[in-house]
Amino acid sequence: MENYLFINNFAFTIFAYFCQVKIEGKYWVLLILLSLIWGSSFILMKRGMFSPLGEVVFNSNQVAALRLILASIVLLPFGYKAFKRINFKKDWLYFLLVAMCGNMFPAFLFTYAETGISSGFAGMLNSMTPIFTIFIGFGFFQVKMTWTQIIGSLIGSVGVVLLLFFGKSVSLKGEWAHIISVVIATLCYAISLSVIRYKLKQYKSIDIATIAFLILLIPSLIICTYEETWLVFINNSQANSSFLAISILGLIGTAFALFLFNNIIKNTSALFASSVTYFIPIVAVIIGFFFGERLSVYQILSMFIVLSGVFLANFNSSKNTSH
Repeated sequence: MENYLFINNFAFTIFAYFCQVKIEGKYWVLLILLSLIWGSSFILMKRGMFSPLGEVVFNSNQVAALRLILASIVLLPFGYKAFKRINFKKDWLYFLLVAMCGNMFPAFLFTYAETGISSGFAGMLNSMTPIFTIFIGFGFFQVKMTWTQIIGSLIGSVGVVLLLFFGKSVSLKGEWAHIISVVIATLCYAISLSVIRYKLKQYKSIDIATIAFLILLIPSLIICTYEETWLVFINNSQANSSFLAISILGLIGTAFALFLFNNIIKNTSALFASSVTYFIPIVAVIIGFFFGERLSVYQILSMFIVLSGVFLANFNSSKNTSH
């Protein structure tokens, strides 16, 4: 527990420092900070569901619902001003898409996935987000693709196929459903960040994050109640320890990280923001390995093929937007 508490406390300290000083390449720094936070989120999900001995504490739906509730409560004080500043009648559909695709669906898909695959492998699969972002931008938002982006996307797609294949062969108990759920989650992330970039850019990052989570507060409370989450606190002695991991996940890894992510998207580009996946898999793999999770050299090589394709596709864009 102390290890991932340290990671998130360190991330907060660095963020506070750079908020007070003006530095060159600020958005790259924020991108790395976000990578540390989100990279540690995969093990937090695992620790929310399972005790150190591997016993089930909270189920996947309970962890996801609690995560969303905590993030919503933190952002609740900003709700009144956020609703006053936005044109909800005009843009309600876009906010709904961000809420569902950027938060609701991935929260439940990732926790379900980690009941069958390792946190490190889930972090690796998250590297598919930029590939989906390129295709969504091209297909739905009239974003022109350069030959560099096309070649990079093809390389990344090959890496994804290899990653899926080798990941399944190493998994101890996971089925294809666990792996595909992460693929769907990354597609949802790509949809959300594209909508933020191209349809909600006029709004403040805190407003987008606040509205998205407030939309999800009541549904999350209903799910949490339906799953009888309170019984875990009564009947399981490991509940408090697991809830601490979920709290860090919800408060820092979700609410704070989403605000940071939205800020990067608004001030750079959707593709640049999705490049956080350069670093998330590395952080997730290192932390997962530290906690004894299995990896294969083929998984790592496949991940680097994906990241190489993403880097190539994003190379020109990142030069133009990282200011």
